[in-house]
Amino acid sequence: MTEIVCRGVLFDLDGVLADSTPAVERVWHGWALEHGFVPEEVVRQAHGRPSLTTIRELLPDGDHEKENSEVERREIADIADVIALPGAVELLRGLSPSRWAIVTSCTEPLAQARIRAAGLPMPRFLVTASNIRRGKPDPEPYLKGAEFLQLPPTDCIVVEDAPAGIRSGKAAGARVLAVRTTSPESELQAAHADWIVDNLGKLVLRSADQRVIVLAI
Repeated sequence: MTEIVCRGVLFDLDGVLADSTPAVERVWHGWALEHGFVPEEVVRQAHGRPSLTTIRELLPDGDHEKENSEVERREIADIADVIALPGAVELLRGLSPSRWAIVTSCTEPLAQARIRAAGLPMPRFLVTASNIRRGKPDPEPYLKGAEFLQLPPTDCIVVEDAPAGIRSGKAAGARVLAVRTTSPESELQAAHADWIVDNLGKLVLRSADQRVIVLAI
């Protein structure tokens, strides 16, 4: 087995800790049809990035804040089948609350709704689209996550499922563990993930104290 030693873990939410894919696809599929776009292309473009970024790109002359608020409203309302992904709850409960954070492209209200729906522990530290200026693949989200943990990014492991998130983590200076829950392995490799596993259920928490975390894959 390969051991990964770090001092903190920064988790993406959707596709890493929680499976919200059906809900995300339903909301963006409906939004795309309303605006005359190809739903499959919009869903792919939206994944792993703040919704406002996608809306700005697709509707350069639109009312971005209004559209984003409507997408958020629909996503918060559509959480009935959001569930925790394999290994997520067990891993989070095994880590000290001061040693991990969730770094997501969701807004804070949406992130909290999905965390609760999936039955995940509520993090002490939560980075969302509500408290950053530049979303993934920019490094800002993961730089802020490391700052919350009071650690240099080089001491952190980022766990991601999307190429945009992998690039964000790498640009921040962290090592990145990718999961095959959403994107093809070829895309995870092209984004330069350091390790790739099926899901968090494939990780073994060897030790976790206030100083060092050891994960085995």
